[in-house]
Amino acid sequence: MQSLQGHFANFWKYRYLLQNLITRDFKLKYRRSVLGVAWSVLNPLLMMVVQTVIFSYMFRSDIPNYPLYLICGNTLFTFFNESANMGLTSIIYNASLIKKVYIPKYIFPVSRVVSSFVTMTFSLAAVVLVMVFTRSPFYWTMLLFFIPLVFLFLFSCGMALLLSALTVYFRDMQHLFSILTLGWMYATPIFYPLEQLPPFAQGVMKLNPMYHYINMFRNLVMYGNIPGPNTWFACAASGAVMLALGLWVFHKLQRNFILYI
Repeated sequence: MQSLQGHFANFWKYRYLLQNLITRDFKLKYRRSVLGVAWSVLNPLLMMVVQTVIFSYMFRSDIPNYPLYLICGNTLFTFFNESANMGLTSIIYNASLIKKVYIPKYIFPVSRVVSSFVTMTFSLAAVVLVMVFTRSPFYWTMLLFFIPLVFLFLFSCGMALLLSALTVYFRDMQHLFSILTLGWMYATPIFYPLEQLPPFAQGVMKLNPMYHYINMFRNLVMYGNIPGPNTWFACAASGAVMLALGLWVFHKLQRNFILYI
């Protein structure tokens, strides 16, 4: 317990550094961009339009309110993909700073996840715009939209910590993970409903944490439903386990970072 309190105290001590890193990432992302932060809204909208044309008309998807179905899934998966990929290189890209002064190294992957989370909050405006445009009902359960996002944030932090530590030792992780996320995206029901899969595949799909986060978000925002206890447990447990795993691996490997960066 004392060790945990010490970690929190140390984290609070460097809160201003974390804030500066998040601000830096945010400014670099939109540097020399004419529309700036508006791309956080436009990008998911444009992706939704393209994918709606492809999957709704070319492949004849019969999902009700398919544009909203798509943008809900895309928004969450884009956040996970961006935060994991940014976190993956966070240690090696800040090697010069790490070599000069003492800084808790976990600050770097966590700052990347928080930066991506801030971007996603702007993207939620695109979800609201699609709801208005498609005349979707606004349920009271929408007030709970932040719950799956918090669970996903914990999961993404754990993934970023894990990948950033492994990438210091194995630089091929940058290429391997890009392939993994491509397969992960198609293995997640973003473009198609779970019911289209055979029963065996549906069972396997439920081992995918991203399925549960997106499913909970869609239930709260699209359908006005409170998910069952299994969904709550899957979201909370996968977030907690991944965060614990990421912290443990990062703590074990960080002592030799300086030798490899």
